[in-house]
Amino acid sequence: MRRMLPDGFELDDDRDRVDVDVVYRYLSEEAYWVPGRSRATIEEQIRSSTRVIAAYELDGALVGFCRVISDGASMAWLGDVFVLEPYRGRGLGIALVREAVEDPWSANCYWYLNTRDAQTLYQRFGFVGADPHRTLVRPPPERA
Repeated sequence: MRRMLPDGFELDDDRDRVDVDVVYRYLSEEAYWVPGRSRATIEEQIRSSTRVIAAYELDGALVGFCRVISDGASMAWLGDVFVLEPYRGRGLGIALVREAVEDPWSANCYWYLNTRDAQTLYQRFGFVGADPHRTLVRPPPERA
């Protein structure tokens, strides 16, 4: 999948295109949810996740990222969702999450994620509930 977004941004799920340096820098320096995660671990997570999706500027610079782990039948987990600070407020986080949860391969799964500060982003995609660990769940759509 590779598609253009408004304002000249692009989404792509080619894991070989992901700038591991940008992902590692953000996750190790700014993300509250992965203290101490090593570069080797992040490289392995990018390699072994079911799907990685990134947002890019016209010049090819990575500006947003997320990854999915799923069996495609019953469960999917969305994690490491971020948009770099200068690019926030442009709908890139929405585009990343939409691309992840609406992918036909895993759209009918129960989706899980953890967040302590972005519930409103995920609620627009049907995620509900929050336990003490801030786990949100998106039940599969009603089946006919």
